[in-house]
Amino acid sequence: MTHSLRKDSLSFFESLTLGVAGSGPANAISLAMGALIGTAGLRSPLYVLIFAVPMLGIALAYKALNKRVTHAGAAFNWVGLTFGKFHGFMSGWALITAQMIFIISGVVPLSTAVLDFINPNLANSVPLTTGLSAVWFLAIVGVIMFGIKTTSYLQILMVAFEMLVLLAVGAAALVHAHGMAYANPWSWHAYSPGYFFSSATMPEFSAAALSVIFLYWGWDVTANLGEETANGEHAAGNGGLSGVFVTIFLYSLYAIATLMLLTAAQTSNDSSNLLYSIALAAGLGRTGGLIVSIAVIFSSAATVQTGMLQVTRTLFAMGRDGALPFNFGKVSPRTQNPSTGTWWLIGTGLAGILITGFMPSVSAILSDAVAASGLQVAYYFGMAGLVCFWVHRKAYRTSWGQYLLYGVYPGLSAVGLIATGLYAITTFNRTTAAVGIGTLLAGVLFFRPRRYVVEGELAAVTTE
Repeated sequence: MTHSLRKDSLSFFESLTLGVAGSGPANAISLAMGALIGTAGLRSPLYVLIFAVPMLGIALAYKALNKRVTHAGAAFNWVGLTFGKFHGFMSGWALITAQMIFIISGVVPLSTAVLDFINPNLANSVPLTTGLSAVWFLAIVGVIMFGIKTTSYLQILMVAFEMLVLLAVGAAALVHAHGMAYANPWSWHAYSPGYFFSSATMPEFSAAALSVIFLYWGWDVTANLGEETANGEHAAGNGGLSGVFVTIFLYSLYAIATLMLLTAAQTSNDSSNLLYSIALAAGLGRTGGLIVSIAVIFSSAATVQTGMLQVTRTLFAMGRDGALPFNFGKVSPRTQNPSTGTWWLIGTGLAGILITGFMPSVSAILSDAVAASGLQVAYYFGMAGLVCFWVHRKAYRTSWGQYLLYGVYPGLSAVGLIATGLYAITTFNRTTAAVGIGTLLAGVLFFRPRRYVVEGELAAVTTE
């Protein structure tokens, strides 16, 4: 066993592809867009744009911090260097638990999409979905075990197909909706600040926030793969930032298309594979729906796979630095893929998938997973944003542009995300609270400060 990942394996294009795949637009729309529209209704498209603002702030923070220290642990390392071992450990732990919650729930659209091919009525069967999810999970892990290059090549193929289908179906939806009676009384007035402030409520705001955070989340995989990316200090950060811009466009498009074509009841009933219903409503028929289902399968596989990459790289980094047992810092000498972390992923993932078999419905699995993982993402993204502010807090002495772009903007984004997450806790049901808060706090039991070594330095750079 060795302790070094495969260097210079990924190009900028591959980093960008993985950044888009990490958010998994088709998968995320299937998982979270229904929950967002069920919560916010006509205000959903505006929420997509509102929370794009702090997400871009965090993406800029990752770009700046990655340029200073490229590390497989990313936020785990940056937060540890700046705010100490405990906060660094908890940031890494939050990523791991959030991704595990997502991975376990993220294979659900894979299963429901396959069942749609057989019989759409089977898609809401929890036992069938659970069993098929376990099969998909093992298949995706199997690809990762071949190494980062094999994974990257497969990602390019899946993401290319996903993008073509999403753009085609989105365009068809808008064309089909033009001139017909909308399913909801939606208009461009929904983007009006006056309409938003006169109708939105705080409980709605917090619930919508977690759904949108979940939609955008995943692009940060590029930072965790920075050690394996050529010119990683630049390419990894730029890949993640570019991925955010791609997803802003796609989520805005589908928030509008969904409101035009589907009623609230239809959106809620089809929350496990919303894109299938959009394709049917757009006049593309059963064939179009099945093509969309293939795109969902590819997107789900791609985003679950990037989630697995984040988990294994973070476990590897935490093991290498002593925050977890050193055995997690080992990689396979043949593939240079984290070995112990991958086996831990397999065991924990299968156990989690079996537990979901006791949930009352597929929609309950998805809605609880979105809120629980959204809380944890808000925490570790927020901590990274605060680190970037702290590192650049004196940058105004030489460059006000640097201070505002890499200091103030990420700092305000971080405060907004953390505050939203804290408020959202008050709205959780018991299951969501147990999963979202319980798994995060469980990290305290595994904190090992004596062996944990924090090395390096984050210094502000005022020229780009």
